[in-house]
Amino acid sequence: MELLKKVRETIKKYSMLSEGDHVLIGLSGGADSICLTAILDELKKDFNLSLNAVYVDHGLRPAEVKEEIVFCEQLCERLGIGFFSKSVNVMRYVNEKKLSVQEAARELRYQVFDELSMEIKATRIALGHTADDQTETFLMRLLRGSGKRGLSGIPPVRSSEFRVQSSETSASSVEPLGVKKNILIIRPLIEVERGEVEEFLAFHSSLITHNSSLPFIVDSSNLKKDYFRNWIRLMVIPELKKRNPALIQNICRTADISREEDAYLEVIVTKTLMRLISRKSDDTIELFLSPLEIMEKPILRRVLRRAISETVGINRGIDFVHIEDMIELIKKGKSGDRITLPKCIKVIREPSLLVITSKKPVKIGEYRLQPPCELAIEEADIVIKALFEEKRGDLGDGKSSVLLDAGNMNFPLKIRSRVAGDFFFPLGFGKRRKLQDFFVDEKIPRNERDKIPIVVSGDDIMWVSGYRADERFRITDRTEKFLRLIISNT
Repeated sequence: MELLKKVRETIKKYSMLSEGDHVLIGLSGGADSICLTAILDELKKDFNLSLNAVYVDHGLRPAEVKEEIVFCEQLCERLGIGFFSKSVNVMRYVNEKKLSVQEAARELRYQVFDELSMEIKATRIALGHTADDQTETFLMRLLRGSGKRGLSGIPPVRSSEFRVQSSETSASSVEPLGVKKNILIIRPLIEVERGEVEEFLAFHSSLITHNSSLPFIVDSSNLKKDYFRNWIRLMVIPELKKRNPALIQNICRTADISREEDAYLEVIVTKTLMRLISRKSDDTIELFLSPLEIMEKPILRRVLRRAISETVGINRGIDFVHIEDMIELIKKGKSGDRITLPKCIKVIREPSLLVITSKKPVKIGEYRLQPPCELAIEEADIVIKALFEEKRGDLGDGKSSVLLDAGNMNFPLKIRSRVAGDFFFPLGFGKRRKLQDFFVDEKIPRNERDKIPIVVSGDDIMWVSGYRADERFRITDRTEKFLRLIISNT
């Protein structure tokens, strides 16, 4: 069989399968997934494969789903393949995540693949994308203005790295699984054209398990021309093929070249980014600003995309215009300037750093402070200790520890975040100073200011915790009652 030979070569070329692999097949009942299932069944003895298949009901075509599930289940029963059916609520996810229907369906579908593959200990997730899908993806991204990475198209093999969150996507109860990098998503039909798939199925009528003239299901949503991909498939590609019958092969070759060049550039980006990182956590990455300011745009764009991916774990929704906005901030912005990207990602230009974060700004609440006591400020992960002392001792450094005149205070004291119009008299400065101006002079990032505890007596600021005390509460020769304030991390 010519098609089987072609798929074998693709599997070998991209090292898709290994001896003893457990493969989970994405089975929709369409021609591509039926062909994939039949071919893997043919190859299972060669690789000693264990096969399972899953049908995902997106809740979008209730009138057709039951028939499709029966069709897929009968096929799997005939071939001796384990079968699962899972349901997801796409429209609820659309409303929650503000995604298009197609984006939401894709994310939930891949979450199901990831959850189930972990549950049944699959090592491969096999999907039925063909060379036609590759061509459609290439043209869609070309028309949207993608760069070389986008024009790389659908990868034949990649790691499954989706973050599984709630078990809403699955009928079974599966705990959150985090990021998975030990499961490969493979596409054995990626070099096969759709015409070849349908020809293969036409000559294998024994696969028919459904009362139909076709050995596969036709998804009615694939016939709607109002979807961008469908318009490309149904209207654009047929016209282009009239001019260039080898369109599919040519575009797939271009995608392959783009993917190889993209992989090479990504090696350069990895080395570059390693030298740029000042600090990194799960939700924040800080990059040295000076090298970014002089970096050439082709590399800078990629570095910024990778930095976002390192921070948020996903680049979907981040478009060319967002990367250009970041470059504008780097090249022309001033310290304190910021932009907000989709998915609540903030990019902040600091004096010597570019901060990319998905962390929500922290604002501390209001606390009552009645010495002697020790108070945990949970929002900021700090503790403030307050105790009276009988005599004048070490005045402290004014930042982590300070000794003040308690005789001028109204108890209980209060701890709060900054409010508009705040001012104080910085110790050693002597003059009234707006708190906002003080924060600017101290180069405190805007996103950090609301979590700085402000200790007040009545309406008067007596200590900007961690930074400066107020002149009005300083120790003098007439001080009789002393209050020690200490701030530390929890």
